[in-house]
Amino acid sequence: MSGRALLMWDEAVTRYDFGSEHPMDPVRLALTMSLVRAFGLDRAVDVVSAKSAGDSTLRLVHREDYVAAVRAASADPRHADQAYGIGTVDDPAFAGMHEVSALIAGQSVGAAEAVWRGEAAHAVNFAGGLHHAMPGSASGFCIYNDASLAIARLLELGAERVAYVDVDVHHGDGVQAAFWEDPRVLTVSLHEHPRTLFPQTGWPEETGAAGAGEGGAVNVALPAGTGDAGWLRAFHAVVPELIADFRPQVLVTQHGADTHFEDPLAHLAVSLDAQRAVQEACHELAHEYADGRWVALGGGGYAVVDVVPRSWTHLVGIAAHAPVDPEAVVPSSWRDEVYARTRQLGPARMTDGRWPVGFRDWAGGYDPADRLDQAVLATRKAAFPLRGLLA
Repeated sequence: MSGRALLMWDEAVTRYDFGSEHPMDPVRLALTMSLVRAFGLDRAVDVVSAKSAGDSTLRLVHREDYVAAVRAASADPRHADQAYGIGTVDDPAFAGMHEVSALIAGQSVGAAEAVWRGEAAHAVNFAGGLHHAMPGSASGFCIYNDASLAIARLLELGAERVAYVDVDVHHGDGVQAAFWEDPRVLTVSLHEHPRTLFPQTGWPEETGAAGAGEGGAVNVALPAGTGDAGWLRAFHAVVPELIADFRPQVLVTQHGADTHFEDPLAHLAVSLDAQRAVQEACHELAHEYADGRWVALGGGGYAVVDVVPRSWTHLVGIAAHAPVDPEAVVPSSWRDEVYARTRQLGPARMTDGRWPVGFRDWAGGYDPADRLDQAVLATRKAAFPLRGLLA
């Protein structure tokens, strides 16, 4: 296996653009890649572009009629069919939509192929992580579900156990749905509680299809307002034990940056430093239990200047075994680019001032009156016994 990490990148992914009024501004991708370069991380990884996902690959997850509907709307947005979730407020149709969505999906599939074949230990596609798209519809800013397609390709190549860990503020509903009945895939999602956030799914009781799929889905529904200590406590109370038990051959992770306290679309209060800590934890889990095979994806994140580029630059650095010091000063050349592109002032350092982030380990006991502990306990009681683990 190559010790080098791959960074999947094609400038054309910035054409994933729902319009100037939409919160998913593609400048977040351009600024992330610029920050990666400003720190010289493009020399610590192999920057490559994979081919777009073709129809046979897309059909590993998506229905043929849905792909046809995306193509039609892509060729002429006036033909968007809202029955497929296209042409809605969340997912407006735009020219070239199919092509750029298939390109992003292709990067994640290519990342998975390279890791599975031993061409790279780790691979990052921060343009990916579009985890809401369903087999037959667009949803939540997501047209094609690149995470599900990457996992489906791993299964096609012979993988028998793939773990998917999603720490986006929104439930990873599309990936859960794709593998609801498949015991070869374990999906774990930590997200804001469905009572207070889209897509209103991801309850602890959602544990996979009865029978072979039972226990294959694990959901931690966090109370709105959860901050660093609670978020890390929940992660470490659930994820490592599941990964140690499942022993995946590949770990696929989704690192939506919208858990951040500055994100305008959600209600968690997590810092950049805690996000970095979870990225490091995922990296360590991949090495400990998956022979280092790690595919790391982006996801949500709508504080497109202050948060997303720094969070995903940390992710690239960790995958490259060249982590960026949280106390590092952001290069002035990048801050100049930020101002030129957005007329905003970019952040000065690669930290929110909370590094290192502390938390109470679950092994030390829990407080039944604490809302965060109640959320963790609900997950453990619902899912862990189905996997033969103690709640």
